[in-house]
Amino acid sequence: MKGTVYLIGAGPGDPGLITVRGRHCIQTADVIIYDYLASPQLLKHARADAEFIYVGKKGGDHTLPQDGINALLVEKASAGKSVARLKGGDPFIFGRGGEEAEVLVASGIPFEIVPGVTSAIAAPAYAGIPLTHRKFTATLAFVTGHEDPTKETSTIDWEALTRAAGTLVFFMGVKNLPLIVEQLTRHGRAADTPVALVRWGTTARQRTVSGTLSTIVQQVRDAGLKAPAIIVVGEVVSLRDTMQWFDKRPLFGKRIVVTRAREQASALVDRLEALGAQCLEIPTIQIVPPDDWGPLDAALAELEAYQWVVFTSVNGVKYFFRRLFEMGGDVRRLRNARIAVIGPATRDQLLEYGIRADILPDSYRAESVVAAFNSEVMAGCRVLLPRALEARSVLPEELATMGARVDDVCAYRTRLAPDGADTLREALENTEIDMVTFTSSSTAVNFKALLPEDKMAELMTPVTVASIGPITTETATSLGFTVALTAEDYTIPGLCDAILSFYQDQR
Repeated sequence: MKGTVYLIGAGPGDPGLITVRGRHCIQTADVIIYDYLASPQLLKHARADAEFIYVGKKGGDHTLPQDGINALLVEKASAGKSVARLKGGDPFIFGRGGEEAEVLVASGIPFEIVPGVTSAIAAPAYAGIPLTHRKFTATLAFVTGHEDPTKETSTIDWEALTRAAGTLVFFMGVKNLPLIVEQLTRHGRAADTPVALVRWGTTARQRTVSGTLSTIVQQVRDAGLKAPAIIVVGEVVSLRDTMQWFDKRPLFGKRIVVTRAREQASALVDRLEALGAQCLEIPTIQIVPPDDWGPLDAALAELEAYQWVVFTSVNGVKYFFRRLFEMGGDVRRLRNARIAVIGPATRDQLLEYGIRADILPDSYRAESVVAAFNSEVMAGCRVLLPRALEARSVLPEELATMGARVDDVCAYRTRLAPDGADTLREALENTEIDMVTFTSSSTAVNFKALLPEDKMAELMTPVTVASIGPITTETATSLGFTVALTAEDYTIPGLCDAILSFYQDQR
């Protein structure tokens, strides 16, 4: 049987603007064929075994020509694959989706159109420009700024267009901006008509240049503005002065690398993006089960004998209960134990299993847990410490000094996640990174492993390093990183507050 091709509008750049239907198609696809303008962040929704094929479509530099893309869609679907074809914006608004659909029809391939948020609407909206407004205009036209180069003459009726539409939005028109301005003024648009160009709209790289028909060509030239950009012509552009919002957020324009494990990154990414940053997710660690469950299984077999269980991380809680349940146990087996945790996130994860922690220290590091136990009689107590294989030795050593018998067992381990190495190096080489965040010592260690050793200093010179706490800072510094800021509250919210304060102080 032939597979289905989903022609999906990937939206204008902000990955949050993908439709629910579009995200579902990405999640279930066997093959994902994506363009230059489709946000790479959308690929994280795909299955682990999905095939990714990049086909470019960057202005003047097509990795694969349109005929090749058409053939690829037919080939993959004919092999029975479910194909997600990710196209920037909306597939049917200057996206050549109609041409791809025609090829699929001719080949008898089932397909579905999944509309997307077009950049013609989204980019001006993020720049604070409403395309229609009852005080200014009730008409709107979308126009290509780059017609099919094989056509002998233009099919744009400039006279009718200039007369009929109050707001004009041009796609792919930066190169032809002088021609567009010349045609509009020749056919009656006033020289003082407001104009704005919005480049990389809805992303942290968004940049807006505003002027009038008489000034905009020189302003764009002086600003060095390049494609991709949307051109908006009309009186509504004047509303940007009061309505701009996206580029006023405190972290706007900052590109920040998040190195946490992918399954844990969302909280940090969501907070930073809400403040205006663009996050590049380069998970340097993967959280995986231990090579040998034996030590944890032995501890679980005599769980009722422990007076204390100490959880030092969210992952420790998850893997402990996962294994407990796999062995046929449940939370009732902890009835004899009191629980200590490090950090509010670990406390909250424990509550997911219906258990409240007995000890939560004021600060979130092993030394604080030790201090909290000073008021407890630990001599002769059995303590279970299910945590990462690579964890520091401070906690079990200090508890043993108090007279406790500590079983320090591996509940999970971390390993290097090298998949983002090429993306990271390319971004650093192009000086596209403003900040790197380290949320644990292992993220710092593994981040360094992704960098060419002989180029590390050069690549990191313009980059600010932010750390979640003093232990992580100590590790990062020992590896050769210059840490510019360390969170005072060793949590994700604390790290975000420190980053915000850092950039506010800079301004």
